[in-house]
Amino acid sequence: MEIEKGAKWVKFDLMERFMRDVFKGLGVPAADAAVCAEVLITADKLGFDSHGVSRLKPIYYDRIKQGIQFAKTNFKIVRQGPGTAVIDGGHGMGHVIARRAMELAIKKARRCGLGMTVVRNSTHYGMAGYHALLAAKAGMIGVTGTNARPSVAPTFGVENMLGTNPLTFALPTDENFPFLLDCATSITQRGKIEVYAKLGKDMPRGWVIDQRGNALTDPAEVLTALTKGAASLTPLGGIGEDLGGYKGYGYCTVVEILSAALQQGAFLKMLMGVENGKKVPYKLGHFFLAIDIKAFTPLKKFKKTAGEILRELRASKKMPGEKRIYTAGEKEHLTWLAREKRGVPVNRETQREVLAMREELGLVKYKFGF
Repeated sequence: MEIEKGAKWVKFDLMERFMRDVFKGLGVPAADAAVCAEVLITADKLGFDSHGVSRLKPIYYDRIKQGIQFAKTNFKIVRQGPGTAVIDGGHGMGHVIARRAMELAIKKARRCGLGMTVVRNSTHYGMAGYHALLAAKAGMIGVTGTNARPSVAPTFGVENMLGTNPLTFALPTDENFPFLLDCATSITQRGKIEVYAKLGKDMPRGWVIDQRGNALTDPAEVLTALTKGAASLTPLGGIGEDLGGYKGYGYCTVVEILSAALQQGAFLKMLMGVENGKKVPYKLGHFFLAIDIKAFTPLKKFKKTAGEILRELRASKKMPGEKRIYTAGEKEHLTWLAREKRGVPVNRETQREVLAMREELGLVKYKFGF
């Protein structure tokens, strides 16, 4: 992610403590606040700046204040079997719901070889990769996905019907970092557009279309139009079928179904967050799959084979003018190495948000240098 020239760097531990205290100041129990802050700071550590501290105020802080997300999480298992569970999140903190749901999937996978949990009535759970990585760290393959408020048009359509619906995979390797594929099934996602808006920078053509199918590039205009339903994101592959847009549309739909049908949760326009002109909880759904590698092959052998595949890909012949081929998870690892001592880059708009929250919650002990 491009870093704004006016950005200020804040040490990770300082920003994590601040976010934890913000959540606590909103009424989130201490243990849950720690989870929420950890999910957000992990995103900033790995370079997912659209899902880190920049999301603290506009997503979580504001929604709790508006009463459409609850600070206290009521995690309720409504149905389960040896390797499965259906969970109702009660519109609590999505980070907490998701972490507990993946931990439960991991526990069931240790018993059955596979564990899958699904969630209804949740809220935004932050960086999807955080939850998939919980499984990878446990020596398993982790898969997760979530639906979201409608913003993506189906192929040949111009109406925002689907969410950005990430389909995320994490698996351990014998390298210094796991394989991590964490991306939306749309060509971009709302969080990245929010970052472009804060940077005051136009977006690439083809990310967003209006109701006539014309490309929009002004991020501020796009954010307003998306809220009004006057614009839509395009699926992976972009507009039409020429570059495979129907594939992204198909994967996006798979995530929508798995995030709603198994748990009998909300879907498509039901996720707008508005009913009869009044803001209501978003009622998001998630799914989590943990696959115990040891049920198939020794973990060490799996990690070695996975690592060999990735190394051979990186060593393959490069396009003229290109210096390097990457594999999923590598850039995130390199970002962490580059940021480990510097911390998180905070753009000017987020700086204003951080200072406003600090003052409103009386957290004046935090000094950020901006």
